[in-house]
Amino acid sequence: MVFAIGVSIGLVGLLVDFFVRLFTKIKFSLVGKSVEECSVKGCLALSLLQLLAFNMAFIFIASVLVLIEPVAAGSGIPEIKSYLNGVKIPGIVRLRTFLCKVFGVLFTVAGGLFVGKEGPMIHSGAIVGAGLPQFQSITFKKIRFDFPYFRSDRDKRDFVSAGAAAGVAAAFGAPIGGTLFSLEEGSSFWNQALTWKVLFCSMSATFTLNFFRSGINYNKWGSFQLPGLLNFGEFKCLEGDKSCHLWTVVDLAFFVLMGVVGGLLGALFNCVNKRLAKYRMKHVHPKAKFVRVLESLLVTMVTTVVIFTVSMTLGECRDLPTPTPIPTTNNTTTLVDQYANINSTIRQFFCPNNTYNDMATLFFNPQEVAIHQLFHQDGTFSPVTLSVFFLLYFLLACWTYGVSVPSGLFVPSLLCGAAFGRLVANLLKINLGMHIYSGTFALIGAAAFLGGVVRMTISLTVILIESTNEITYGLPIMITLMVAKWTGDFFNKGIYDIHILLKGVPLLEWETEVEMDRLTASDIMEPNLTYVYPHTRIQSLVSILRTTVYHAFPVVTENRHNEREFMKGNILVSNNIRFKKASVLTRAGEQRRRCQSMKSYPSSELRNVCDEQLPVAEPAEEGQDMLQQMLERRHVPYPNLYPDQSPSEDWTMEERFRPLTFHGLILRSQLVNLLIRGVCYAENQSSATQPRLSYAEMTEDYPRFPDIHDLDLALLNPRMIVDVTPYMNPCPYTVSPNTHVSQVFNLFRTMGLRHLPVVNAVGEIVGIITRHNLTHEFLLAKLRQHYVTI
Repeated sequence: MVFAIGVSIGLVGLLVDFFVRLFTKIKFSLVGKSVEECSVKGCLALSLLQLLAFNMAFIFIASVLVLIEPVAAGSGIPEIKSYLNGVKIPGIVRLRTFLCKVFGVLFTVAGGLFVGKEGPMIHSGAIVGAGLPQFQSITFKKIRFDFPYFRSDRDKRDFVSAGAAAGVAAAFGAPIGGTLFSLEEGSSFWNQALTWKVLFCSMSATFTLNFFRSGINYNKWGSFQLPGLLNFGEFKCLEGDKSCHLWTVVDLAFFVLMGVVGGLLGALFNCVNKRLAKYRMKHVHPKAKFVRVLESLLVTMVTTVVIFTVSMTLGECRDLPTPTPIPTTNNTTTLVDQYANINSTIRQFFCPNNTYNDMATLFFNPQEVAIHQLFHQDGTFSPVTLSVFFLLYFLLACWTYGVSVPSGLFVPSLLCGAAFGRLVANLLKINLGMHIYSGTFALIGAAAFLGGVVRMTISLTVILIESTNEITYGLPIMITLMVAKWTGDFFNKGIYDIHILLKGVPLLEWETEVEMDRLTASDIMEPNLTYVYPHTRIQSLVSILRTTVYHAFPVVTENRHNEREFMKGNILVSNNIRFKKASVLTRAGEQRRRCQSMKSYPSSELRNVCDEQLPVAEPAEEGQDMLQQMLERRHVPYPNLYPDQSPSEDWTMEERFRPLTFHGLILRSQLVNLLIRGVCYAENQSSATQPRLSYAEMTEDYPRFPDIHDLDLALLNPRMIVDVTPYMNPCPYTVSPNTHVSQVFNLFRTMGLRHLPVVNAVGEIVGIITRHNLTHEFLLAKLRQHYVTI
């Protein structure tokens, strides 16, 4: 299955790359021919209209696809990072999202916007990983095969990790970098076995894409010459040039400074983009959907006009590099082909023979070609051209990331940083007369700016090393990325974390702050519990499921054997009283709401049962204790371990504070499944007569379990009893009320939990912890409350 996912992602990358190249070639060939003819005839406005027609038509199609599935907008990395962190975003791994993403990014990149296809490739890979092992589709109902394997959230999450890593591997030709990306940026829960699966999936994707691209482009089937969608080429000095060196120890000082500047520029980019995203959320997204399309078309029009105008007016004519005689050996054949390809993509707009327009060469080429030009072009780009190109690309890329089209950020950041690095190299060559390799500084500039924007270190280092196929760049790239990250983190977070926060996703960081250890589990848990008994009537289960949105419920019994200890002032039990006094008021309120909800059910028996259990309470006298009021209303709790042992209405206040002995957790989906399949027994029968469901039957509807509102209540007998003990988790992870927050956080995040019961030393549940209770904002609020209490 992992191999199938890798091959599928490689084929998806091949599809996207083929059509992007096809559409881009058609567009630039027609517009370039028109520019050359109109430069003589004086009809450049016609050439501009042709370019606008191409770009706006492509972007319009991409925007309409995003309207069909809004989750397909953007790069998808923040959403996949959230999914792997444990947060399910609706529609993020559906087949419809995949189709809109793949075809949308195809038209977006061909439409000339400053976006890349690498980020959407990661999202597309994650969708393939999530959907392929399921052999079914929500979008297309007929796609449904009886495949009983991989029917759990953990298996699905592992496949999504492998798919995301394979997307990186296919985009950059970096299988190891993809594995590290999934580990560093994506997966919150990792194990040793998953490492090998993810790496194998990444290798499969890389070599599948490499095999087909090499055969299609070079007609050399079986040779592997194009490992990824974005290939930086080889950074090699020509044989015989002894004065050439890729980098020296002296250059490291400049690389550190470039890392600082890259971190500052990345922080500025993130700050501006965050403000733009907030503006869109406030003024664009609440309006009609076509407004988003208009915004995309506006960005396209401005980008196209700027590209065309700047290329025609601000470009300088530079001399073509003189060809250096190269001995034709096996070692230099690749370099000769590389330099020949670079020289074939230069633009000569308005320039005489043997010269080229440096601005048009950067703007009137695909972004990958422009990166190659900055990395390997022997000819010079003027400092003015590089400065203008960097400034315009910085502003337009920042404006573009966030519009309603599928868009990646890797390639625009690399190209923007490469221009910055090439500018530094030109200044060092001209002003200081240093003998440096310009391509190295362009690569370091690209790494510095990209690291300042996304704040990735380990995985990005390996991705760049694998993309350049030059291991000697490992040290300068690592130093540059670390400095860029430290500098940027001083001002704000990475671009993906910023967008995750803007979406309101409760993301769990790698670890909590040290001062959070002043808090314990009892300080952050939710004490107001909604629970079920091991043997519970259908009427109670229906009311619980219809009046709450919780995904899991503790299974408890009331501990009547500890009544004497309960009233003796025992510290542990008295703590239990303190934790649960606040919830006693809400228990009666919950029962009253559920009874009101049951009155609207189609079954008249349910209504009668509720009316019997809910006498109208007389208005309380002023000044009477509120707790005493609620307790004297005699709302009967859910049925106990045995239905004939329901709590008596003659219970005193102390008796109603009996501790709840914890037995396990049961999921909402399991309870609904039991009700739909009629798993219950009559009151005058033994629980052994209840039908039993197998694991395959319980997980048959995964991942879309039925909802309680889809249940036909008229078919249910509310007096029947459901024994939930065979289906509950009898030994979930638990913590003590005195456990430090750091330990709670590490357990919750490492094990991939969704619910963490808090159980005291005598086995009584006193609260429950969910993801909400471990978010940074919630912990910060509790810490402030803790300081106020002190």
